[in-house]
Amino acid sequence: MSISTGLSARDRLKELYLQRAVFFGNFTLASGKQSTYYINSKKILFHSEAVALLGEVLFEATADLSIQAIGGLEIGAIPMSAAAALVYHQKGRSIEGFFVRKTAKSHGSKELVEGIVNPGDTVAVIDDVLTTGESVAQAIAAVEAVGAKVARVVCVVDRLDGARERLKDYDFRPIFTIRDFGIQAPIKAE
Repeated sequence: MSISTGLSARDRLKELYLQRAVFFGNFTLASGKQSTYYINSKKILFHSEAVALLGEVLFEATADLSIQAIGGLEIGAIPMSAAAALVYHQKGRSIEGFFVRKTAKSHGSKELVEGIVNPGDTVAVIDDVLTTGESVAQAIAAVEAVGAKVARVVCVVDRLDGARERLKDYDFRPIFTIRDFGIQAPIKAE
């Protein structure tokens, strides 16, 4: 529960998204698709109250799992995994946070997965906003290449534009869909 508002963590996080991160206009998405709205999670992921709420909501979305790590693709998953790891610690549970680089660095360890994810680990993969699911699929492929098993995929916002279908082989659980923000899903061509 949010101390300042009396709302659940999820409900207060929704308010903050609507106030700070949902924009209307003409936008080109990372997928290349055109959209009349844009959800800029970076306006949320570095805000003190939102980070605390997000950590709580991510904990709630994964607490039933026996996972060793939580993380996803850079950049969005970096503050998300840190927020979740902090709440796990506060709840007396140990967990590793990690992030997946879009491309490996040419120096140092040259690894795509940064943090500690070992072969045989069970992980939750997280992302901020999903359209087609391409970014989260990249993160899943990287952790599976390490030998980890993905127990659940959690995103903050599902734009209802293909991610669920792409992730049909995984336990996919969005915290919100665009409908929660009063936005209608695109109509699929048959």
